[in-house]
Amino acid sequence: MFTSRARQTTALVGAAVLLAACSATPGQQQQQPAASTTRSSTPEGSFTVVATGDVLIHPALTDQAKEDGDGEIDYRQLLAGIKPLISGADLGICHLETPLAPKGGPYSGYPSFSAPPEIVDALKDTGYDNCSTASNHTIDQGVAGATRTLDKLDEAGIKHTGSARSAEEAKKPLIVDVNGVKVAQISFAYGFNGIKVPPGKPWLVNQIDAEKVIAEAKAARQAGAQVVLASLHWGTEYQHEPNAEQRQLAKKLLGDDSIDLIIGHHAHVVQPFEQINGKWVAYGLGNSVARHSEPKGSTEQGAAARFRFVREGERWKVDKAEYVPTLVQLGPPIRLLDLTAGQSGDAALKDTTLKNAALKNTDEVVLSRGAGDQGLTRPGR
Repeated sequence: MFTSRARQTTALVGAAVLLAACSATPGQQQQQPAASTTRSSTPEGSFTVVATGDVLIHPALTDQAKEDGDGEIDYRQLLAGIKPLISGADLGICHLETPLAPKGGPYSGYPSFSAPPEIVDALKDTGYDNCSTASNHTIDQGVAGATRTLDKLDEAGIKHTGSARSAEEAKKPLIVDVNGVKVAQISFAYGFNGIKVPPGKPWLVNQIDAEKVIAEAKAARQAGAQVVLASLHWGTEYQHEPNAEQRQLAKKLLGDDSIDLIIGHHAHVVQPFEQINGKWVAYGLGNSVARHSEPKGSTEQGAAARFRFVREGERWKVDKAEYVPTLVQLGPPIRLLDLTAGQSGDAALKDTTLKNAALKNTDEVVLSRGAGDQGLTRPGR
């Protein structure tokens, strides 16, 4: 297993200038203790990435967070089961699907989300470094909601990509320094549930277009990126099989030298992994954390994608690919679990039948397009 986190210097790079990373404020550090930095070494000349599925803040999750925080909203216990997994990576990537409300609310769930900003504090505590923010809900609360979301991520010291507060910000690729390697992340969504991007603000959120995705990846390369990761909010909700558009787009994007990996979201159920042109696509990681009003069984199942990159000549390539099944235990209490980890207390799944069924389903779906024969593994299997 990969269990290292090297010191990172995160940076947004425009015109090839590397800026110093933002860190959490001292007050936040007191409230949200940092994850342990005692880790075994990543093999020299490599780095690891862990990416997870949709962070979809339904009202029931906030109710649980209030209970955990004795009246204050605190999502840390809810996410604690995956903290070792995320904080153990050299680069932890989340997908923050919902825009944020002002502190104190008002909050709302489906169909027009406005989530408590405290979720970002918990994401930071869990060990995430970057979050993609382009989703079909990005502009549920208009420009103000999109702006609040990015402001809060900045405050917490989590880097972001996919939406922007200005045309200038939108032009600056997100590039982070991971073990001395400049890694870029780009983020696009298929659409915005019929909500129109405000006139004069085309830069507010990225919409999927193959040529635009490639152009942004190339811009990141020109700005100094050695590796480019593409986060795509795409596919058909509640459908395990990637649709024709996903498959065609993955083939086109991974056929371009500028993109090294695709991380998919939106379906709310796990979708397969596949290798195309020697590069990986995780079509859909399912929900990382969510609590749908009518749980559909597989919507509680997710898969974290874990990739180790090594250098081969002038390029960086994945030499080890893993998926780590996760599960939202509906409780009470509601808890997000790593199904491959030995855990105790609230983070222990006592229902072995549920655990085995979730593992079986995730294995079948993730491997359904031949990823196992292409080298994809999971811990314990």
